[in-house]
Amino acid sequence: MQYFDTHAHIGLIFDDPIEQLLVCQEAKQAGVSRIVSICNSLMDFKQVYENLKTMEHVFHAVGVSPSEVQNPGKEWRRTIEEAVKLPRVIAIGEIGLDYYHKFGDRKSQIELFIDQLDMAAKLDLPVIVHNREAGKDVMDILRDRLPPSGAVLHCYSEDAEYARRVLALDLNIYFSFAGNLTYRNARNLHETVSELPLDRILIESEAPFMVPADFRGKRNKPEYLPSTCAFLAEILEADPEVVSRAVFENACRLFKQPVPVWS
Repeated sequence: MQYFDTHAHIGLIFDDPIEQLLVCQEAKQAGVSRIVSICNSLMDFKQVYENLKTMEHVFHAVGVSPSEVQNPGKEWRRTIEEAVKLPRVIAIGEIGLDYYHKFGDRKSQIELFIDQLDMAAKLDLPVIVHNREAGKDVMDILRDRLPPSGAVLHCYSEDAEYARRVLALDLNIYFSFAGNLTYRNARNLHETVSELPLDRILIESEAPFMVPADFRGKRNKPEYLPSTCAFLAEILEADPEVVSRAVFENACRLFKQPVPVWS
């Protein structure tokens, strides 16, 4: 089976470039044949991209996260516009709203989010959306400004009712689940994923965070993603290979990548 890790902070797992290469190689050996590397900050993007430029199975997203709203840099738009010209840069992200950590004020976060959604529309790229305790505003903004290439609500944390309301918008939006899906007390996530259409589900490591239950106590890495996928199949009461292929193809569709020829 093959797996598509739609969200991994490679630069946060290890600082050392050699260790970053190794973690990507080990993931591939574990069947994680495609990874989207999420920049830790816009300032770090170029270095992590350079470190991983020989990893052809690693793709990249670039954007200004809510945590950077107070200091995105004067040239942040130009930085993104230049970055998306590089090979294997396939998305704008992660971007969004975070009212839990109170990064700056809400107005500034919303303005930054909308600016980048509009950029993604012009660049014809999908967006990777961060939402923490900002669900209503995220939904309202995506309803009005979602880029044609679509979005993924990464590390989904809302409830099933929220997912139903997103689906009712009839937009090109996917729902991605991380290692916390495997926690037995994460009943809201279990309920949500069991109600979603399979063709809207993605999986991610969110490494080095959200380690699957099978690896509790360790720093999360993309190579652990198969554990999350196996648990997803268990919840759905479906064949693990069918589920792994489906979520892989969903990621290919969102990120405009070729679908493997399954043997």
